[in-house]
Amino acid sequence: MHHPETATPIGTPATLPAATPTSTPPTDNAGGATGQWFTSRSSRQWWFDSGARALDFAYTGAMGDNPAWERLNTPADLATWLEGRFDACDGTVTDRDLTDAKGLREAIASIATALSVNGTPDSRQVDIINLFAATPDVPPRLAGGSLQAGRTRVRTGQALATVAREAVFLFGEEQHERIRECAADDCALVFYDESRSNNRRWCSMQRCGNRAKVRSHRARNAAR
Repeated sequence: MHHPETATPIGTPATLPAATPTSTPPTDNAGGATGQWFTSRSSRQWWFDSGARALDFAYTGAMGDNPAWERLNTPADLATWLEGRFDACDGTVTDRDLTDAKGLREAIASIATALSVNGTPDSRQVDIINLFAATPDVPPRLAGGSLQAGRTRVRTGQALATVAREAVFLFGEEQHERIRECAADDCALVFYDESRSNNRRWCSMQRCGNRAKVRSHRARNAAR
């Protein structure tokens, strides 16, 4: 696995917002919900929903050499992130788990960046995701039964395997065209468009969408 300082960023530090220390959503985020808080350079908080848990994971710090982008500084940080996105995590994360997680994160960030601009993913990063995806993930469970098969708590390796399998789905032939970059000229955030109409343009209507509306309104007024 590559060291996190060499990770291929999603976007560039010049165009990305600084991340807040936490990624706690407005509502419970366990069980697969997506999104996390960011803080702009003007200290304004806004909610960025990448549309996919795997992309949320990439946005925990696969942002190049700037340590300010890093959210997963310790095993405890990784445990907290996983607990916020998986029900019943066991909370046990080792230094090796953290190193492996950052390797997976780098691979997801690299491929998402390439696909967002119609590029070709690095085969080495594809291999990393496939290796994680080949390990046991969090098994689905039908509600309403009375028996518990297997472990009741989700292990770190299972959670990372699930993130990797979600990345396989996102980056596959049927979905990868939905991986795109924000349409704003000054924003390089990447998201997965999960809308039925497949017409999402902005990282967030609260941020870039509203700014585009303001610019359009001013341009119309100036033309009168």
